[in-house]
Amino acid sequence: MNYSLEKIVVSTSFGKLATGTADFNDKGLPEIKDALAAITGQASQERKARISISGFKIREGMIIGLKITLRRKKMQQFIEKVINIVLPRIRDFRGISKNSIDQQGSLTFGVREHIVFPEIILEKAKVSFGIEMTLVPKQVMKKAQALEFYTKLGIPFEKEAKEKKGKK
Repeated sequence: MNYSLEKIVVSTSFGKLATGTADFNDKGLPEIKDALAAITGQASQERKARISISGFKIREGMIIGLKITLRRKKMQQFIEKVINIVLPRIRDFRGISKNSIDQQGSLTFGVREHIVFPEIILEKAKVSFGIEMTLVPKQVMKKAQALEFYTKLGIPFEKEAKEKKGKK
């Protein structure tokens, strides 16, 4: 069967950043939106809190994240950039965990700092945030099929550690 990707969902959340500073909506949020637009080539959607959580200082309707859905040509360009440029730039990168594939065959992984993307100028970046990427295939597939598909796509997975002989 011929598998292909339907979409890539790129998202970030910044609950701690938003509650930690008073002027986040004026300074921090626009910078994060601009950085995500530069990384993906597309404007982001705001994700608002559905309920208030007093322990996290989150109020209903507060912007707590951003989401972008990439399809077709932009999706292809983004995945090539992630595989060839971004992942090799991550410090101590040993591959993506095979456990990152879910029951439907979607692969979800994250980058802790957005500065590994080539579009971000380190000196101008005032806010540091992580990005999560979800690769969604067109067809539902089993984990083994999905692993084979993503390997053919060029995704580097973790090498399994060889167990030492004689130790229990």
